[in-house]
Amino acid sequence: MSRLTIAMHFVRAALSGARRRGIDTVPLLQTARIPPLLLADDRARVTPEQFTRLIKALHHATDDEFLGLGPHPSRRGTFAMMCHACLGCHDLGAALERAARFYALFPGGPEMAVTLRTGPGGTPEAVFSVRNDLRPYDHGQFLAECILIIWHRLAGWLIGRRIPLHWAQFAHPEPPHAPEYAVLFGCPVEFGARRTAAGWDPHWLAAPVVRDEAALTAMLRRAPADLLSRRDWGTTVAEQVRRTLDRALRAPSPARLPEAAEVAARLAVSPATLRRRLQAEGTSYRHLKDAVRREAAISALTAGHEPIAELAARMGFSEDTAFLRAFRRWTGTTPGAFRADGGAAHGTAPL
Repeated sequence: MSRLTIAMHFVRAALSGARRRGIDTVPLLQTARIPPLLLADDRARVTPEQFTRLIKALHHATDDEFLGLGPHPSRRGTFAMMCHACLGCHDLGAALERAARFYALFPGGPEMAVTLRTGPGGTPEAVFSVRNDLRPYDHGQFLAECILIIWHRLAGWLIGRRIPLHWAQFAHPEPPHAPEYAVLFGCPVEFGARRTAAGWDPHWLAAPVVRDEAALTAMLRRAPADLLSRRDWGTTVAEQVRRTLDRALRAPSPARLPEAAEVAARLAVSPATLRRRLQAEGTSYRHLKDAVRREAAISALTAGHEPIAELAARMGFSEDTAFLRAFRRWTGTTPGAFRADGGAAHGTAPL
């Protein structure tokens, strides 16, 4: 699984409900092993494990699975009980319908629905939507985004398949960090829409639910890291390129990232076609290569003690200085300083 790191914007948004309640967020960040000084840096990123620890700490601090962001709290354990209710369903459509009815029992809970419609070209389409208007609430758009992404990932988990999305749309205006959404959802994204929703092929609704109680226990223990970081490989050309680069980076040393022409050959298209398709998806080979290196470097520096020179070589940089320049551009600091900050938090964080 790719090590998709998480932008600092989402960390700040997750903390906003606790701050509004007057909760000191510094101990929560220390528990998550996130240096508090990173909050001020828009270029900083955290690993899925750090983000999971933060969400779990926020759940305990707020006693609210919605992190204090919604109109009413959702007591801890609500999501788990909903998942247990879904396991008894025959197929995904029935599971999602039961989940929507489950949350409708609670005042102020998310109003969710799965509907069928005729999509572009007359093809049928299933649409999962969040019907609440959460825009009046501080960082309510973050809660709507989380509901959409977690329910999409949960749907795929229930049937043991990755469900490609046709599109995703959000009711709030386009934010400065908009490029993050195409990576998270793996599909074209629209902002300023009438509602927050996502569309996919309706045949997935007939897929059987294959998970059991033991699998649910394991998933809940790792949530939300698994649900937030698992992407739908192959749903876009950009995702296919990222997967190819990620695999190359994890190959035995010395690592060598393939050039654009090599990736095009592996995908059975010409370099010009690859370039056009990536451009249509709002990205480029160079941007994707840079992002894959960034994710891998941040994860490595957070998780271990690999010498920086060896890390630079494994990232495919010919010189240490080139890696230092790239890392400063990614994060605003050096690899050594980044590791020192993370190490300090790692050493003082309570378990």
